[in-house]
Amino acid sequence: MTENERTAGGLLGRVAGKTKESAGSLIGDDELAREGRLQQEAVDAREQAQEQAADARQAEAEAELAEQRAENERRRKELENELAAEQREEQAERDRAAAEARAAEDARERERSAEAERELQEAAARADERRAAAEQADDLQEAAALRREADRAEQRAAALEEGDR
Repeated sequence: MTENERTAGGLLGRVAGKTKESAGSLIGDDELAREGRLQQEAVDAREQAQEQAADARQAEAEAELAEQRAENERRRKELENELAAEQREEQAERDRAAAEARAAEDARERERSAEAERELQEAAARADERRAAAEQADDLQEAAALRREADRAEQRAAALEEGDR
């Protein structure tokens, strides 16, 4: 390609190519007409290449966007799974704490029941002791009364014996 063949692209290049083609055809210069057609084809090829490059950039951008979306979706699912795992762990901890609280309350209730039972047994033992002490006091009083009665009976017997003598 000569220096003269290098012309601007785009609309100006297309007009220049068409002008060369028309002038070459008009004056019978096949070389000039061919140069005009080639210039127009070069402009078309350059525009087509630019369109293809733009389409490729668009496709690449769309692929990157799709890849980012897929990565975002993967990360979202990963975060959801982590959150679900944390929630399960928290629920398990709450369940464990509730079970421990129930066990502690059950233990306190058993302790209160045992204490109440012990207090009832002690009260019953004290009542038995008081009854036994009262019975013993009654027995002692009865024994003392019997001793006094026996003493009086002995004294009467002794008095009778002395009176018989």
